[in-house]
Amino acid sequence: VQLVESGGGLVQAGGSLRLSCAASVSIGNIYGMGWYRQAPGKQRDPVATITTSMSTNYADSVKGRFTISRDNAKNAVYLQMNSLKPEDTAVYYCAARIRVFGSYDSWGQGTQVTVSS
Repeated sequence: VQLVESGGGLVQAGGSLRLSCAASVSIGNIYGMGWYRQAPGKQRDPVATITTSMSTNYADSVKGRFTISRDNAKNAVYLQMNSLKPEDTAVYYCAARIRVFGSYDSWGQGTQVTVSS
């Protein structure tokens, strides 16, 4: 699965961005799609995930501010980010988990999100 992210950029604190992830294959049968992020000097951490049943999970730090969605007809996944904070600054990666008992092991190249104070 090839994944291509877009939508990153520079935004002021309190602003919004919408990230998009385009997949090279049909995602209708891909169990999980997700967004991870990695800040400089830190590990890559999960931000939000969504399954084929549209069940979602969010990191505590983004709950109530970020919304993940998937459009299987367009083979796309989105991350709507509102009320952005400087600590949200990171490279955001789209990821895919093919099977229920698998792991997130397909990754995009990442898109930079920078939130200024």
